[in-house]
Amino acid sequence: MSQDDVPASLETAADADRPRGILTPSDRDFLLGRKTDYTDHSKKQKRNRIRRRVRNAVLDFSILFEYMEERDRKTVFDPDDDERDAYTQGITDMLAFLHLGTIGYHTPFKDMLSEGVGQAEQRLAGSNYRMVNVEFNVEPVGQIDVDEVVAKLENEEFAQLTDEELRAFVRLLTMSDEFSPESAREEIKDRVDEYTSQVSESAAERERKLEELTN
Repeated sequence: MSQDDVPASLETAADADRPRGILTPSDRDFLLGRKTDYTDHSKKQKRNRIRRRVRNAVLDFSILFEYMEERDRKTVFDPDDDERDAYTQGITDMLAFLHLGTIGYHTPFKDMLSEGVGQAEQRLAGSNYRMVNVEFNVEPVGQIDVDEVVAKLENEEFAQLTDEELRAFVRLLTMSDEFSPESAREEIKDRVDEYTSQVSESAAERERKLEELTN
């Protein structure tokens, strides 16, 4: 696999010149299929080494959370502008990897997520008395009534649209042969200023009415 063969979202991650992280450059070449001259035995050894490295990386996060200085952590999560999208994708894929990997694990992912967020909140507050509720539910998007969704859009009943309907409708829209991302981008950009102006005017009107009611 060449650099041109990877998805655009993986171009930065798959850069052959990127320094090692959990994976060495050789590990990346192996997983990306750039290097294929492995014997069955060497493939097995390579996979074993990658598994051990990932396991030890998971354990390292306990040390990072407890002892990495705040300024260093902030620097880690402050990528250059040209790498921001790739970094965001990396964080998203890390969470996806953890969720997928812990299916069937003896402690449910949602429990570990809840405890982890709780620990972070206590660290921020500097107190064990800081307690938060963390909700995490995986609910599959089912079928939607397309005519009903279109009717809501035609009547500008946007508040009546559910998150499930929006996600499913957008997915169906992108699957349409008539949909063009480039055309949609340009048309939406042309309307952003108008939309922003309307939002600002509504906010100003609200403040005016609120002032009338409270005086």
